[in-house]
Amino acid sequence: MNSCYGSYRSPKTIALVGKYHSREISESLRQLAEYLHERGISVFIERETAEHVGRQVDLSRWVTCGFNDIGAHADLAIVIGGDGTMLNAARRLARYRVPLVGINQGRLGFMTDIARDDMLTCIDDLLDGRFTAENRMLLDAEVMRDGKEIAANQALNEVVVDKGAIGRMIEFALSIDGEFIYNLRSDGLIVSTPTGSTAYSLSSGGPILHPTLTGIALVPLCPHALTNRPIIVNDQVNIELVVVQADDPRVHFDGQVTLDLLPGDSVRLKRSDYTICFLHPPGYSYFAMLRQKLHWSERPKGP
Repeated sequence: MNSCYGSYRSPKTIALVGKYHSREISESLRQLAEYLHERGISVFIERETAEHVGRQVDLSRWVTCGFNDIGAHADLAIVIGGDGTMLNAARRLARYRVPLVGINQGRLGFMTDIARDDMLTCIDDLLDGRFTAENRMLLDAEVMRDGKEIAANQALNEVVVDKGAIGRMIEFALSIDGEFIYNLRSDGLIVSTPTGSTAYSLSSGGPILHPTLTGIALVPLCPHALTNRPIIVNDQVNIELVVVQADDPRVHFDGQVTLDLLPGDSVRLKRSDYTICFLHPPGYSYFAMLRQKLHWSERPKGP
C-alpha cells in the first residue's frame, strides 16, 4: 500500500482544485495562486475549476490541466471548498499518491482543516515543511451482474446500497469472506471507512471511528429487525452484498456517483491498495475538530 511521501516538504508544483459557482472560492483561489507564484511555486489549476472560476476572475496566467496531469506532475494539491470537493479530488487523485490539503469554505469541513482567514499563514507553514501527514483508507467496489463486472469505483467516505426512490424496503444478503452473515430487510446499508464515520454513517446512528483505526463500519438504514445493529469489521475482509428483492435498488459512492442495480446484482467491497494522504497544519487535533464541528461541551441554550 502506498503512503504519504516526502515531496510535500519542498513542493515545486502545486495544483489548486476548487468548488464551482462560488465568488468566495474564486477570490480565494486567485489570491492563493498569486501568493504561491510569489513564493516560486509552479501553479496548476484543475481544468473544470478553471472553466467555472475563470468566468469570475482572471486565471489566464496559470496552467490549466486535468486530474491525470495533476497526478503526474503535482507535488501536492490544495482543495478549496467543502468536504464534497475534497471527496471528488481524493477519488480522482488516489492512484497518483498526491497529498491533499483542504481549505474550508463549506459548512462542516471534517476533511478541510484550514479556515479561509488562516489560508496564507498555513500555506507558509506548508511550504516550510510544518505540516503533519496522515493516511486515510479507501474502499474499492465492484458491481457484478450475471458473473460479469459492470462497474467499479472507489470511496473515501462510504458505499451505500439502498432502496432508491421507491418507498418499499430492500432485501439483501450480506457475506464476509464468503461466510453468510444475515439477510437484511431495511432501507439500505452503509459500508463506511473511519473517515466516513462522521458523515452519513454518523447521522444513521453509526459509531465514530478514529481515522487511524483500520476498520470498516456496517450501518443498517432503518432495519426491519431492531436487532440489526451497526458492527465494525476488520479492514482486511471481503464484503459482499447481494440484492435479493427490491423495486429500485441503487449503489452510491461517497454520495456523488450512483448506479442503478437489479435483483441478483452483487456489490463487492474491500480495502483499496491506495490510501489518501491528508496534510494537517500545526496544532491540528482530530478531537478538537470533533468538539468544534459536533458542538461537544457546549452549554444548552437557555430560553
